[in-house]
Amino acid sequence: MVGRRPLVRLESWTSGETGTAAEVGVSVETVWPALEQLLPRVGKPIQYVGGELGAQAKEWDEATVRWVLMYPDAYEVGLPNQGVQILYEVLNEQPDVLAERTYSVWPDLEELMREHRVPQFTLEAHRPVAAFDLFGISFATELGYTNLLTALDLAGIPLTAADRDDSHPLVVAGGHAAFNPEPIAEFLDAAVLGDGEEAVLEITGIVREWKRAGAPGGREELLRRLAATESIYVPSFYDVDYLPDGRIQRVVPNRPDVPFRVHKRTTMDLDQWPYPKRPLVPLAETVHERYAVEIFRGCTRGCRFCQAGMITRPVRERSITTVGEMVQQGLRDSGFSEVGLLSLSSADHSEIKDMCSGLAEQYEGSNVSLSLPSTRVDAFNVELAQELSRNGRRTGLTFAPEGGSERIRRVINKMVSEDDLIRTVVTAYQNGWRQVKLYFMCGLPTETDEDVLQIARLAYRVIEEGRAATGTKDIRCTVSIGGFVPKPHTPFQWASQTSPEVVDHRLKLLKQAINADRSIGRAIGYRYHDGEPSLVEGLLSRGDRRVAAVIRRVWEQGGRFDGWSEHFSYHRWVDAAGEVLPAFGLDLDWFTTRERGETEVLPWDHLDSGLDKDWLWQDWQDSLSEFEQDDCRWTPCFDCGVCPSMDTEIQIGPTGRKLLPLTPV
Repeated sequence: MVGRRPLVRLESWTSGETGTAAEVGVSVETVWPALEQLLPRVGKPIQYVGGELGAQAKEWDEATVRWVLMYPDAYEVGLPNQGVQILYEVLNEQPDVLAERTYSVWPDLEELMREHRVPQFTLEAHRPVAAFDLFGISFATELGYTNLLTALDLAGIPLTAADRDDSHPLVVAGGHAAFNPEPIAEFLDAAVLGDGEEAVLEITGIVREWKRAGAPGGREELLRRLAATESIYVPSFYDVDYLPDGRIQRVVPNRPDVPFRVHKRTTMDLDQWPYPKRPLVPLAETVHERYAVEIFRGCTRGCRFCQAGMITRPVRERSITTVGEMVQQGLRDSGFSEVGLLSLSSADHSEIKDMCSGLAEQYEGSNVSLSLPSTRVDAFNVELAQELSRNGRRTGLTFAPEGGSERIRRVINKMVSEDDLIRTVVTAYQNGWRQVKLYFMCGLPTETDEDVLQIARLAYRVIEEGRAATGTKDIRCTVSIGGFVPKPHTPFQWASQTSPEVVDHRLKLLKQAINADRSIGRAIGYRYHDGEPSLVEGLLSRGDRRVAAVIRRVWEQGGRFDGWSEHFSYHRWVDAAGEVLPAFGLDLDWFTTRERGETEVLPWDHLDSGLDKDWLWQDWQDSLSEFEQDDCRWTPCFDCGVCPSMDTEIQIGPTGRKLLPLTPV
């Protein structure tokens, strides 16, 4: 690890006054003069410069509430993040609110920042992060936790919430990983479950009124006001008791005015929230360079492994009119030439055909292309795909059967038959596609070696029947394998995780099976992630507050960018767990490969995603008996609990409104 040096006190940046700049009401000086001298010495300095098209630089003194938003990864991954871009724009639309962005700095710049005492900074005005009222971090994956600690330390903010005082910003977590924030609870002041658009405005309003009243009661009172909403989780207001065997006995409030359960936020009527309107256009190359439109939110397909599908219920569709207007404005303001129609299963939108054909007609003859993310086999049709490639760009198609055998697909409720998959892929080959990617998981509950070897047989059949149907050998299939991680708020939250040794053994067998016949195997690409990062993700996703000590030890030993294979160290995590967890009478396997029982109190049981725990347990039992659950959009309600408990409902078309009269380009 880079040797830690104390960073500058905030008063160095606030005209000599103590406390946060937000508190004392003074302008904050930029750290740019010091930072600029360091940039020639680091890789990709452009990512730290800011000034992108779409960025908003507002006057500090004109704002009452000031946010800094972070996606805890490198600029190239963080800037395209849809969630951060939406919140950034929603907040900056408020006249008395300022929102700026920060991302994780690479180790080369981190070392120089420590050496020259330059704090974590924002991109818009290069202001120190510690000067803001609120520091919001969006976690899409738990592997960003060590990057949170780096940012806090570089900012000069104490790592643990208990050590912070009124001079420090509130550290607020969101994103999918916030549905179990317990492993990082001691590092957070608060967490928000669910959709953020209305939540950040409510938080802003509470902070605004508290500041205007003279900040009565200080930090403690502000947190109490946030907790009183019953939808903002303040970990310090809850105590965890443990049983002698290490399991949780209970999680209870430690003060009378705090709710026993914290509820997720659900934004309804997405047409009223057409964000981002002005997308950020990166200065450096990023993982996605397109204008992304979320065409609907939520999923009711019921895939038992999919946390995103479970926690984002119910389905809420945007009308095709709103989508068309967003595309028109987004392309005009950004200059992007690709439009991504995003959701968990985009082809499931009830008006997807009209949407794609309308957009294809509108932009025919231009350089604008349309794309869908990974598509379900049973939702794909060639007519739709032809519309997406009307302007001449025909990229590879990606399908996600997830499981190699029909048996394992019944277990995970991925209702796709082998014949359906073959028929769909062969039809794509017949219509001009030459490259298809198939995504699977390894380590699923009840999985055997044979279930995984079925992936090779399926890939062989894809190539053989594709060649027969097209009369050419010029077709390819790429098999991509990811390790399964049981996630909170899913039917598999009780499941044991498969050990890395077993996962790697099955991946080795699969590779041998794919290469058994070179005449076919050479047409099959093979990409995989080994089991080690998945086990660490499993520790972090289902861990409790005792895991915080492991995270901190890994960070102290140099852990950074754990989502990047070149920076991830499995042995560092294993060693840290071995050093820390025995003090609690636990080990790494206790959190990962151990199956939970029905009555066990789970670390996230006091955090309400809307899903009934009894229903989740029954679905877990249904998976073991290979019972398939229908999509409740088209069948009677099967009582998962979300709509009545969240006071929501499924919102789907048809709306009766079309893309016209938008003007063709």
